[in-house]
Amino acid sequence: MSSTTSRPAFRRFVGAVAVGVALSTTTGCTVPIDAVAGISVTDDGHLLGVMMVCGHRIDGASLSRDDSATDKSVTVGSWTARHPLTHGLATWPLDAPATGWTATRPLGRLTARTTYSLYGWTNDNSWSSGEISFTLGDRSRLTPGTVLYDTVSDQGDETTTVVSVADFKAKACQDM
Repeated sequence: MSSTTSRPAFRRFVGAVAVGVALSTTTGCTVPIDAVAGISVTDDGHLLGVMMVCGHRIDGASLSRDDSATDKSVTVGSWTARHPLTHGLATWPLDAPATGWTATRPLGRLTARTTYSLYGWTNDNSWSSGEISFTLGDRSRLTPGTVLYDTVSDQGDETTTVVSVADFKAKACQDM
């Protein structure tokens, strides 16, 4: 039994499949999420970064805002953990030195009516956290011992909620 497919046609087909596979592995890639970012406040009202690592690691966190003039994200603060954060809860002040953290970009001035996004990352882009977007007005929703973070429903709907630190520790990884 002989084949009815010509060798050049077969090579083009194999080449097209190879290109398709290559493109599908390089496009639309995102860093997997395995942590949840939130914010809280200290007793004197300073913002705290809050990170619940669900299973792998997070090496640091960045706070950014969108710049409408350039249509890009601008980093206004960035912190690196002295040791990778592993499963569990970590907090650090956003505007002051913190034990176990290095401000790789000290927090810039935050302004009213600006939306900021806090998220966690790894140096090798192997893992990240879900982000929390907030304005300075959201600070009024917080008291010490509470966390503002985004939950995601089974239908994919995001909701920003405030819960106790204990509830955040218990539920944040389930809410990813």
